[in-house]
Amino acid sequence: MNDSTTFHFVTDGIHAALQRATEAAGGQDIRLGGGIATIRQYLRARWSTKCIWPSPPIFLGAGEHLFVGIDVLKLGYRCTEHVPTSATTHVVVTRP
Repeated sequence: MNDSTTFHFVTDGIHAALQRATEAAGGQDIRLGGGIATIRQYLRARWSTKCIWPSPPIFLGAGEHLFVGIDVLKLGYRCTEHVPTSATTHVVVTRP
């Protein structure tokens, strides 16, 4: 397979992950992936200028809550886009 996407699995924290991604990107955009806990850490640290996640129209039980205890408005984030489809809604929040 000839693909330009490279995946690095980093287990020593979000600072190390961002540093490795920045070095690997060589000045290009960076996309970091992870679950709710990872997203919450980057939002709280204000290290993300744009966050996109799909929100399916189903309830899966208790699970992890994305925004519990996080005031995204106070952190400077705003919902700048939401794109509904029949299967999910993609929500975009950005911070200048």
